[in-house]
Amino acid sequence: MGTNQVKDPSSQVFRVTGDVCFEEAVKVASAITPVPGGIGPVTVSMLLSNTLDSAKRAFGIV
Repeated sequence: MGTNQVKDPSSQVFRVTGDVCFEEAVKVASAITPVPGGIGPVTVSMLLSNTLDSAKRAFGIV
């Protein structure tokens, strides 16, 4: 997963793009996350969940 900044030739402004060709991926993928936004919020929530689980084990709360 990744993002890239690509200069738009018509406006000379950079835009954020993904690292997958949507037209090809949509044929074989069951789901595609948007860019920007995408999978980042899920990654953060899982990190927090795992951190809480670890703290519970460390303090014998589980």
